[in-house]
Amino acid sequence: MKKIGVFICHCGVNIKDTVDVERLTEELADYPGVVYLENYMFMCSDPGQNLIKKAIAEHKLDGIVVAACSPTLHESTFQNAIEEVDINKYQMEIANIREQCSWVHNVKEDATLKAKLIIKSAIEKLRLNESLIPVSAPLTKRVLIIGGGITGIQAALDIADGGYEVILVEKKPSIGGHMIQLSETFPTLDCSQCILTPKMVQAGKNKNITLYANSEVESIEGFMGNFTAKIIRKPQYVDPDKCTMCDDCTSACPVVVPDEYNEGLSFRKAIYVPFPQAIPSSYTIDMEHCLGFEPIACGECREACEPDAINYDVKTEEISEKIGAVIIATGYDLYPVENMAEYGYGKYPDVLIGLQFERILSATGPTGGVMLRPSDGTVPKNIVFIQCSGSRDPERHLSHCSKICCMYTLKHAKLYKHKVPDGQSYIFYIDIRSGGKRYEEFIQQAVSEEGIIYIRGKVAKVYKEGDKMIVHGMDTLTGKKMEIETDLVVLSQGIVPSEGARQLAKSLKLSTDEAGFLIEAHPKLRPLESLQSGFYLAGAAQGPKDIPDAVAQASGAAAKVLALMANDEISHEPVIAYVDDNKCSGCGICIGICPYGARVLENGIAIVNDVLCEGCGACISACPSGASQQRNLTDDQINNMIKVILG
Repeated sequence: MKKIGVFICHCGVNIKDTVDVERLTEELADYPGVVYLENYMFMCSDPGQNLIKKAIAEHKLDGIVVAACSPTLHESTFQNAIEEVDINKYQMEIANIREQCSWVHNVKEDATLKAKLIIKSAIEKLRLNESLIPVSAPLTKRVLIIGGGITGIQAALDIADGGYEVILVEKKPSIGGHMIQLSETFPTLDCSQCILTPKMVQAGKNKNITLYANSEVESIEGFMGNFTAKIIRKPQYVDPDKCTMCDDCTSACPVVVPDEYNEGLSFRKAIYVPFPQAIPSSYTIDMEHCLGFEPIACGECREACEPDAINYDVKTEEISEKIGAVIIATGYDLYPVENMAEYGYGKYPDVLIGLQFERILSATGPTGGVMLRPSDGTVPKNIVFIQCSGSRDPERHLSHCSKICCMYTLKHAKLYKHKVPDGQSYIFYIDIRSGGKRYEEFIQQAVSEEGIIYIRGKVAKVYKEGDKMIVHGMDTLTGKKMEIETDLVVLSQGIVPSEGARQLAKSLKLSTDEAGFLIEAHPKLRPLESLQSGFYLAGAAQGPKDIPDAVAQASGAAAKVLALMANDEISHEPVIAYVDDNKCSGCGICIGICPYGARVLENGIAIVNDVLCEGCGACISACPSGASQQRNLTDDQINNMIKVILG
């Protein structure tokens, strides 16, 4: 029988105030197999760990149970401690008597009884624990980054500068994301193109970065360190090596469609360059609006192309890339403004969303940076900004705060005042959230110097009378209804995951929250990692982010990947499934149910690929013969734990 030591943590007052740790120490002292029992203020501290190591040496312990907080927090802490005194780290169990006991109970008697049962069940599990050795596998030192906005670009540059190869995949014809559409950035009012374009150029020219624009990741198979990504690369039909950027093709093209770079406020041809600073710098043909190739219904652009750079016969390409890690940086889109019928978007040309207003403000925008009303080209003398358009409205729209709206709305109001000094701007708000560095000062300065009027309340409806827009709302500070006559209305639309992000997450088996944003392994301790080993999260793919946060997360995710790449091989947790050959009937049920493709059928027996298996237990629950078991969580262990809990 194993010699087991039990160590009960007070966790300051987190556990001790609800659980009688002294009584637990006395009552468990005679439990079969327990040869040493101790309680201490903070077991995770150095003195607490030293206490454990000393007890192992003096009492020749074979395994220990630490009754403390969640294993998510400190399992590795105690595993490392016992390894220092030559005990296999899988001979340690954590009995969670904080989150699962003291934090959910108020009655000390009940909490103490429950804590005792939790500790006993951990002891019973430990009795049958095997000493395991982590599984090792080779490591492919290449990284895939999905998304070519500022987050993806920054992560790619950091990893490439670390000496490793990066595959950067962007679904649009150019990298840059939404940041390239901005006129200026808060709170410093830097020109966004001026600070982003150099990074785009670096990413396009870095020898360690392979850029696949106009491409999407269809699937990723394998395991951390050894993934295979299938990338679908759509043709651009224009050879960038031959193209001289003469623009003759666009002059010849008869098709005119709204320009997405300018958010539909201007027009482009079916053959076009996404924007002046596009990387890769090349024309592309928009097949959705082109008159067609098969058969050729137009061909005007190819006839006009003197260097013969246009090839209609280029086909969609399927590319396979071997990689060791993945960073998801798929960015964001805006909440569909069509859902906000009460604000008149689409019905009235003078109701805009924030990105459209950015383009009007921008020198590269549809008006060359001149502030003009879309309806009649006059200078607007009054503007109403509506914050939280679609955000923080769980009954009808989005429940979450989109984080950046307060600041970019104020930036818009400030820039408007710079262009129209005699103009007046109004901002309807719920409350102001300014959590970033120098953000509060930006607000105070703008309000005091620019004369911006804040109205606390929500807008009920927007409609048109004559050539003016009427904004009808409520000032909740005074309790009075308000009607403001204005020339222009700008909606601060909420942020949602980018188009296709949900489907990508589903195909990669990544968890998402109710809004569709990717879920991190731990919100505080592992904010850049997903629960799927080898996948890292950065930027607005995880939730609404401003540019500084997105860049910081990009560099953080890159640092995680660089730490992984520094190893010659990867180590995989051995708490995985195995098959008892004598019980396996070869039915194959477990093969199809395994979400990681970790099983095959050979000679009528299910075989487990240890490196692919994540120990999820799906195969075990499905196995009709009980042949599938999980190491250190076998049926016998579970039955023993249940018996002791039931008394």
